Amino acid sequence: MSLDPISPTPTESLTHPTRKSEWQELLRFALTVLIVVVPIRLYVVQPFIVSGESMHPTFSDGEYLIVDEVSYRFQKPTRGETIIFRPPLNTKKFYIKRIVGLPKETISISDTKVIIKNADNPDGFILDESYVKVPWSSTLTKTLGDNEYFVMGDNRSASSDSRVWGALPEDNIIGRPLVRLYPLKTIEAFPGTSMQKTSTN
Repeated sequence: MSLDPISPTPTESLTHPTRKSEWQELLRFALTVLIVVVPIRLYVVQPFIVSGESMHPTFSDGEYLIVDEVSYRFQKPTRGETIIFRPPLNTKKFYIKRIVGLPKETISISDTKVIIKNADNPDGFILDESYVKVPWSSTLTKTLGDNEYFVMGDNRSASSDSRVWGALPEDNIIGRPLVRLYPLKTIEAFPGTSMQKTSTN
């Protein structure tokens, strides 16, 4: 059995594109990029590179993340999630930290223990933060207002976070890590998300 090249039938024809049709195709492609790709890049997902060690060992310097910028338009951030945001004292920068306290809660930190008090737990509960690997110690009590969050880096001893500059307004939150793409051995969906356990105080 052999295969022969397919030739056009008498009713088919092949022509080279004209200069006008080339420009039309180029314009059509450019419009597609503007209408589809650019809004996705600006409002849906955005790439970020981790800089620094404030979230070590969960995230390390130089890791490449794709950030979901849509989910929080339809749902509230929850405790244990890692988020990307603009810090209130310098909104030109982007930080990555973990949510520890939610709106209207009181966060009390004593040495290495984080206690949360809220309407459901007026006596407070202690967070089980197994993701924190580096020794640290702080003392602080902070009550959050409406639409305010308390965030901290997993590497507490090397993190500028809510212990330093206060509560994070919800409007400053950009999104959450959707995918860790690089290094290749660390590829992961929704990296850094923790189902935080609690215990009574």
